[in-house]
Amino acid sequence: MPDVLEIEGLAKTFGGVKALQGVDLTVRAGEIHGLLGQNGSGKSTLIKVLAGFHQPDPGGRLRVNGQEVSLPLAPGEYKSLGMRFVHQDLGLIPSLTVLENLFLDELATEASVAIPWKQWRGRARTLMQRYGVELNPSKLVSDLRPVERALLAIVRAVATAPSNGLLVLDEPTVFLPQDDTQMLFDVTRNVAGTGTGVLFVSHDLEEVKQLTDRFTVFRDGRVVGSGATADHTREQIVRLIVGHDLEAVSHRSAAQLAASPPAATVTGARGGLVAEASLVVHRGEVLGVTGLSGSGFEDLPYLMFGASSAEAGRIEIGSATTELRRQNPTKAFKQGLALVPADRPRDGAILSLSVLDNVSMQTLPTYQRGPFLRRRKMQEETRKVLSTFDVRPSDPTLPCSSLSGGNQQKVLMAKWLQTRPTVLMVHEPTQGVDVGAREEIFSVLRSATAEGMGVLCASSDHEQLALICDRVLIFRQGLIVAELTGDQISKERLSELSYAVQDPSKDLAS
Repeated sequence: MPDVLEIEGLAKTFGGVKALQGVDLTVRAGEIHGLLGQNGSGKSTLIKVLAGFHQPDPGGRLRVNGQEVSLPLAPGEYKSLGMRFVHQDLGLIPSLTVLENLFLDELATEASVAIPWKQWRGRARTLMQRYGVELNPSKLVSDLRPVERALLAIVRAVATAPSNGLLVLDEPTVFLPQDDTQMLFDVTRNVAGTGTGVLFVSHDLEEVKQLTDRFTVFRDGRVVGSGATADHTREQIVRLIVGHDLEAVSHRSAAQLAASPPAATVTGARGGLVAEASLVVHRGEVLGVTGLSGSGFEDLPYLMFGASSAEAGRIEIGSATTELRRQNPTKAFKQGLALVPADRPRDGAILSLSVLDNVSMQTLPTYQRGPFLRRRKMQEETRKVLSTFDVRPSDPTLPCSSLSGGNQQKVLMAKWLQTRPTVLMVHEPTQGVDVGAREEIFSVLRSATAEGMGVLCASSDHEQLALICDRVLIFRQGLIVAELTGDQISKERLSELSYAVQDPSKDLAS
């Protein structure tokens, strides 16, 4: 079979800046091909050229299924060429059913006076079964789990595509719990098994290693490496992405932690999925909490911050003790707690506001002069903060929505770290973040602990926890069932303890 996609010498210039420089890329029929690179490396530009959104510079060549295609592509032309796209936002309509989202275009032109819903439901089930997806056609999309929405978007994308087409998956797992991604991988493999080529864009190297057959790495608009995924180590791929080896991280020992005073002490916390949790976050420590999705670890920071209602427990910071049932974000902030939530668009940043407004949100009183705000002073200080945290672009007047995921996360970190909290709590801090920004966020957290701050990191990313944590608590069925310190911490051990099926009440005792 011919390659489903062949790109030669593709370039794209924006106002003198080369976003793509002589890019060559081939996706074979039936393969899953990883597309990697830091934010700003050119991945999104390439996808928008294929979708007809951007017009490339003259001179590049494009072949689809062996046939030469004239550039630039007209908007929507990709459909007639057999290309389909699934983006992060998925493009589903929550108020409609699975069936209506699946066949929206066809239902809109249905010629019958009365739509034969039974017939359409049968067709929907047949289509989904072809790719191993089980969803109720009559269920509202708003009632689906995130992974189910992603699966629906993939099936919808390939429903009308030829079997030798191209499916582009642009960060489809970014907001999925780690233990749900396997379902998406299974469906993706089923799609590739029909002869469709899959271009899989991801920042998660573990996903790339697990799912893809080959990969291509972009850096500064150029292809800097490609090959068979199985023939390359994770370290080799990281080196291609960032251009250098990552810095080694040292963990604090149990003795060092024991000598550090507590930054916060939680006793008997209960609420949400947490059945009971007692723990200490030491000054200068990165304490990780983890487990499977639904094990309770993900609720702990929100109970401590008062963003979720607690049933019992208390938190002690310095000489002040607060009942968690009476905790709220205003109190928590005054106590010295800060929370960077997992869902940036919903809970963390106000993306429609400027970077300036987001960064200054927690420090506004310092810029007040009577009823007025000293906006010039705010801008000066914000520019310094953006420089310190290496936010790119560093223009405080830009809307926060215009930044990449990694830079949005650095804005949130900057917003809270300006307040110099006693304990910084982060939930999935590198979710949807490229490997370069990930390293920078790790550096920010290490710098915070070097100044005596305590950090609580709630994450399902066991590799991340093994890299940055001095100590990790593992949750199962709402209880802390194990603790690892220093050199005991490894990705494999964290996964083993998270997936273990032993009675939680027996773990720590054993």
